[in-house]
Amino acid sequence: MEVIILATPKAAAIAVGQIIQRLLDEKPRAVLGLATGDTARLLYRELVKRHLDWSRVTTFNLDEYIGLPPYHPASYHRFMWENLFTHTNIKKKNVHIPDGLAKDLQSYCTRYETQIRQAGGIDLQVLGIGRNGHIGFNEPTSSLSSRTRVKTLAPQTRKDNARHFDGKDRIPRHVITMGIGTIMDARRCLLLACGKNKARILSGAVEGPITSMNPASILQLHPTARIVLDEAAASRLKRADYYRWVFQNKPTWQKAYP
Repeated sequence: MEVIILATPKAAAIAVGQIIQRLLDEKPRAVLGLATGDTARLLYRELVKRHLDWSRVTTFNLDEYIGLPPYHPASYHRFMWENLFTHTNIKKKNVHIPDGLAKDLQSYCTRYETQIRQAGGIDLQVLGIGRNGHIGFNEPTSSLSSRTRVKTLAPQTRKDNARHFDGKDRIPRHVITMGIGTIMDARRCLLLACGKNKARILSGAVEGPITSMNPASILQLHPTARIVLDEAAASRLKRADYYRWVFQNKPTWQKAYP
């Protein structure tokens, strides 16, 4: 696991944008796993500014609420098209976002896993982290080998996401999410997090034990995982100075971005 600490959320988003640009330059047919949320929105603004060629890129999103139509203001379908896809030349057939209206949810989740395999697997999985450590919607106690499935949202997650709905009671209780095992199959994982409200859970994910009580901690076992943070999100890391030193002294060929 490599931890990269940068001064501001904007600097962190620029760094991740550079990493993704490098991947698309090297592999125009890359398969990207994508996330949603406020931090992801910063990243997508940065990617749009770069005017990258998305014509051969395939994407798979982490999750979606069950019961929300794609046009719902809080749906992740709408989030992705408004914040990223509409501003690129990506082909609609290459965009995959879980279908929260699927009639047979279990069969649909199995099919989503098959689609990822048929695409050749995910080259780079972009992640955020919830205040309880969830990646995707893999809430605490999720199996660390889980696959795409239906999950029940934790009360903390529903509270945190209430601002996107007309009150907490309107938030769906269930979602489709890639599993932790699905995420770990990606050839590279990149977690972007900003803000002091993420500092406590990140300290556990990066420096604490690997445990299903903090699902993001599984990234310690990934062979190529990068954690990109702003100073606020990194504020509770005990070895922050060491991470900065390592980043500054890496050989040029080993650096994550220019």
